[in-house]
Amino acid sequence: MDNIEQIERRLWEAADQLRANSKLTSTEYALPILGLIFLRHAYNRYLIVEKEIKKNLPSRGGKTRPLTKDDFVQRSALYLQEEAQFKYLLELPSGEDIARRIIHAMTLIESDYTGLQDILPREYHIFDNELLSKMLRIFDDEALRNGNGDLFGRIYEYFLMKFAMAGAQDSGEFFTPISLVQTIVNVIEPDHGTVLDPACGSGGMFVQTSHFLNQIGKATQEAVTFYGQEKTALTIRLAKMNLAVHGLEGRILEGNTFYEDNHELREKADFVMANPPFNVDKVDAEKIKADPRLPFGLPGVNKNKEVSNGNYLWISYFYSYLNETGRAGFVMSSQASSAGNKEAAVREKLIRTGHIDVMIGIRSNFFYTRSVPCELWFFDKSKPEAMTDKVLMLDARNVYRKVTRKIYDFTPEQLKNLTAIIWLYRGRTDRFLGLIKAYLETLVTESMTIEDALKHFIDGHEPLLAQLKVFQKGVQDSGLTESINETSERVAQYKAHGENLVSDIKAFKAEYAEIPGTNARQHQAREDFGSIRAQLKALTRQIDLLFKQTVRGVDIAEKDLDAKADDAWDHRGVNRLRKELDLLRKEAIGQLKRPGYYYRQIDWLQSRFPDARLVDVEGLVKLVDQSELEANDWSLTPGRYAGVAPPVEDEDFNFEETIREIHLELEGLNQEASELAGIIQSNFEGLRI
Repeated sequence: MDNIEQIERRLWEAADQLRANSKLTSTEYALPILGLIFLRHAYNRYLIVEKEIKKNLPSRGGKTRPLTKDDFVQRSALYLQEEAQFKYLLELPSGEDIARRIIHAMTLIESDYTGLQDILPREYHIFDNELLSKMLRIFDDEALRNGNGDLFGRIYEYFLMKFAMAGAQDSGEFFTPISLVQTIVNVIEPDHGTVLDPACGSGGMFVQTSHFLNQIGKATQEAVTFYGQEKTALTIRLAKMNLAVHGLEGRILEGNTFYEDNHELREKADFVMANPPFNVDKVDAEKIKADPRLPFGLPGVNKNKEVSNGNYLWISYFYSYLNETGRAGFVMSSQASSAGNKEAAVREKLIRTGHIDVMIGIRSNFFYTRSVPCELWFFDKSKPEAMTDKVLMLDARNVYRKVTRKIYDFTPEQLKNLTAIIWLYRGRTDRFLGLIKAYLETLVTESMTIEDALKHFIDGHEPLLAQLKVFQKGVQDSGLTESINETSERVAQYKAHGENLVSDIKAFKAEYAEIPGTNARQHQAREDFGSIRAQLKALTRQIDLLFKQTVRGVDIAEKDLDAKADDAWDHRGVNRLRKELDLLRKEAIGQLKRPGYYYRQIDWLQSRFPDARLVDVEGLVKLVDQSELEANDWSLTPGRYAGVAPPVEDEDFNFEETIREIHLELEGLNQEASELAGIIQSNFEGLRI
């Protein structure tokens, strides 16, 4: 995902150029393009799963049985007959009717999966052969060949937005950020029964639920049944395509959830998950005033008999769908948690039920098509009696990773750490300690690879230093001699410090041969690793200095002593060795940083929750009761209760990461400047006409 903006831009520019040359409208062009992305993604997953299946296929008489559709279904992937595989289409001979072949591929897939009947696009005859061939090659991009589901979800959304389809720019309706979906799944843990998304978009909630079930060892189709509702047929097609590519099925119906409940699941759903469109206005109050899905009554209605903001309609609907033990998790506008007037009255009634479980504040820039902050709401009708008066306020606005200038998300570890807070809230200390244990295990594993990384770097360094010494013999004493001597001293220091580090790592591993599962012993392990962490940071600096010192010697030889003109100097060879050493430097430093990264995760959790139990943490989390909520006008805004985090000196300030973020910012601004210049020029031309 690191280069997602460049990938999106490159694919769009190529595809849009073809659209312009074909004289087709965006509407005519959009779904076929999305169909090709579907085929590309389906083939990616097919290849990954095929490799896994073949490892375990039984053989008899030297013959391995053929692959079957069931093999793929069990692994949540789409089975593709040969003529439906992207590679087959890509390698069609010149003169072949490509449109017919693509349509045949879609037909073959639909024949194997009846839930996709009449869903996949077939509008390919509108393109000539050359255009289709180019489009296939566009989506054979190396980044897409190696891409995962997250990347394809983003590509889907980007193309939807650029095609300006109905709803594509409406609050990220088609694509909920993976980080937020995973957070919702981690909190509500949808592991059985009926899972409903009444605003299902492209089906991301169902896909992430499947990933969660796979992680806990449950077969998705056996554990849950997916129900979805969407207001447009096009979005339903996209959702079914998204589910199919992951080997999933869902009962998705067309309907406007404000007015229709086509699955009739009121008080029947085990889990409700959604990212509804925010702040929708002009909902006809007359049509819904008697709706049984509004147990707390209507929010504010204006003089035109319209609900002026639909947020609390969604909130009420989600609550009403839950059965007596159900859980819900959904994304909501940050305006809703402290909204006043009639909305406040609805919120108070909702809070008094005791079923509001957790509120999580999310900073801006998590959505691809909007930059506003939001909150995640969670209901739980099976809360323990002692907790019905409580709501966990978790302000996660200071927890994020900057992916691009405009897009933030959670790292996998940030997601785990936030989930660990939920575990403590629910009294699952065992899970919290299990996560610390897993981090310690990874820390040890990563540390044990450092010896090889250090050796590879110094092995790559020696040929370059040897070349400098050979050249030195043929020149008069100069700054080169001093540079080589200093480099040799640094090499000796590097080796000595590296040996000490490796020795300490091995001693740590011996001391903790069995990774501790108790809180006290885990704290001791973190403290014991502290000295190793200091060595890791020091050796990282040494590697950088040694590389710079060696390169300085090369520069002295070539720039000051004209080494390129000397027969003893191999400029191409030296340049190659220099580049190889730089790669080895980056690899060694990367490996040195990895144990420190997991150390920081342990420290983040243990420093905030030292006794492995939930406590209030300023600027992060607070458990509040209804009396405090009432004193604050029944507000559910986490930041209002958690307070402001005290400033913390960052010992691990990452200069390279900071420079990368600045570069992302500059790149984004340059791109916007270019686009604005084009618009200005176009408008100017229009004025001249």
